[in-house]
Amino acid sequence: PLIHLGILITTIASKGELQNWPDLLPKLCSLLDSEDYNTCEGAFGALQKICEDSAEILDSDVLDRPLNIMIPKFLQFFKHSSPKIRSHAVACVNQFIISRTQALMLHIDSFIENLFALAGDEEPEVRKNVCRALVMLLEVRMDRLLPHMISIVEYMLQRTQDQDENVALEACEFWLTLAEQPICKDVLCRHLAKLIPVLVNGMKYSEIDIILLKGDVEEDEAIPDSEQDIRPRFHRSRTVAQPHEEDRIEDDDDDNDLDDDDTISDWNLRKCSAAALDVLANVFRDELLPHILPLLKELLFHPEWVVKESGILVLGAIAEGCMQGMIPYLPELIPHLIQCLSNKKALVRSITCWTLSRYAHWVVSQPPDTYLKPLMTELLKRILDSNKRVQEAACSAFATLEEEACTELVPYLAYILDTLVFAFSKYQHKNLLILYDAIGTLADSVGHHLNKPEYIQMLMPPLIQKWNMLKDEDKDLFPLLECLSSVATALQSGFLPYCEPVYQRCVNLVQKTLAQAMLHNAQPDQYEAPDKDFMIVALDLLSGLAEGLGGNIEQLVACSNILTLMYQCMQDKMPEVRQSSFALLGDLTKACFQHVKPCIADFMPILGTNLNPEFISVCNNATWAIGEISIQMGIEMQHYIPMVLHQLVEIINRPNTPKTLLENTGIQKLNHLW
Repeated sequence: PLIHLGILITTIASKGELQNWPDLLPKLCSLLDSEDYNTCEGAFGALQKICEDSAEILDSDVLDRPLNIMIPKFLQFFKHSSPKIRSHAVACVNQFIISRTQALMLHIDSFIENLFALAGDEEPEVRKNVCRALVMLLEVRMDRLLPHMISIVEYMLQRTQDQDENVALEACEFWLTLAEQPICKDVLCRHLAKLIPVLVNGMKYSEIDIILLKGDVEEDEAIPDSEQDIRPRFHRSRTVAQPHEEDRIEDDDDDNDLDDDDTISDWNLRKCSAAALDVLANVFRDELLPHILPLLKELLFHPEWVVKESGILVLGAIAEGCMQGMIPYLPELIPHLIQCLSNKKALVRSITCWTLSRYAHWVVSQPPDTYLKPLMTELLKRILDSNKRVQEAACSAFATLEEEACTELVPYLAYILDTLVFAFSKYQHKNLLILYDAIGTLADSVGHHLNKPEYIQMLMPPLIQKWNMLKDEDKDLFPLLECLSSVATALQSGFLPYCEPVYQRCVNLVQKTLAQAMLHNAQPDQYEAPDKDFMIVALDLLSGLAEGLGGNIEQLVACSNILTLMYQCMQDKMPEVRQSSFALLGDLTKACFQHVKPCIADFMPILGTNLNPEFISVCNNATWAIGEISIQMGIEMQHYIPMVLHQLVEIINRPNTPKTLLENTGIQKLNHLW
């Protein structure tokens, strides 16, 4: 009953705000001294919940700074005979570390001393909270931990191997946090020989992982996906390409994360160990290899699939940091990994796809017949695997390979398209969305080489079939529109037979979203806010059409109200909407300026107000659009220069302006008018 009462108290406190119940905290604190154990535990449970939910207000004058009394009180209970109470006490104080609460900082030495006293506690929950505290202190009070750092590292090594996985996971976070600190190298260099085997050992699937992942189910391609299988995806607005590809404004490296088993949505020891090894590889670079290579040799050729699989994950985790040192071993390792793509265990096949994608850059730098061709052939087979997890991993890996290989793939286009198109008939819902990405990336990578009648005949019918099936409010339109945007740009005039219905639907999507936004703004209680991603992807596809079709889009623009809609989009509150509308403005300026020109007087002031480097991608696209307009306008542009000159000069003189923005074609093209 006391626990239920505690929950009730904290619910009332969070709803009614603590200042409306001034007696609550003093009363709960006095109950901590009760001789009745249940009363003490119930009060602590309620206080822990209040500390979690209301940390900010507890550290304010609104309540007369109760933490000045509460924190010393909590510290007294670190030595309590009950493990449950000790755990509550540490958890309560932990809520105030990251915010550097003054009441805690006054007692920081006493807090750390008490934590050390609990280091060997027999209760896992206490050990977990001690580890959590040390990880947070590493971020905010490194100065206080430094004198004890050798002991702390030794302790965390033990705890990372704790029998209780929750404790091990909290301890493993320590290595991730330490890797971000400047002192990491000095602190850890003497401990690598012990630490690396511990992290590598943590990268094996646990029995519970395998059960959750249905690791014993090898063939599941015919089983439809449930809704929770499909993670929400977010559209990335179009950023106009820069002349220097390596300086891209947005880092688009999300396919290479270590979240290779995303169906276990929970962060677990395997993922944390792999992430820690990845960041440490980036800190120590090739110095890590003497500690890793002997382990890898054993793991990669191990007869037990779980061990072998963890070795393949290790190899992928160190790819970025240790690439230089790994090069001598890759001629032997890559063929071995390509063989592993045919392993009888689906989880081995899927992790191998990911690891190979991490070495795609090296593969592409070698003669194509040596590694690229065999890798591509095997990955395409895995795209048609009978296991959904393998299909997904292969599709993502192939997209990475496409980005690296670019036109190297042109000789194999028929074979690639054959496979990707066949996958349309094979894939369930979730993997279809990833397939769109693989097709879009292929179009981006090979460009106009895709514009051949036989390729168009293979690729377009399944895409248009999906396009016709989806309703305007279906979020599966996002990846399909993104894919079509890349395809339209690549196919150029080859897209002409499909352009009219696609163009019209995009204009309708923009119009619908704007109309819904107006209704919502006028009567928010009656009308839901629209999902503006529909409008953003539609604008981006229109950009793709304008870029691909060039002057051929003129007739479609003439017969639509797209410029009126764009005028509204360019003033939208959401930066991503403005970003995409400026990209479209630039593309339409290049494709059919005769339709844009009458609106220039309305557009230029808006472009001027968006030259704000705080929104770097919006600013980039606005600058680029101004540059394209200035080329078309020539001497007539003189009239509009005062609207943008001041902002552009500020961008150029700003000390931290990204190089990409300074080299933006818009600024370059305006030079001749100044």
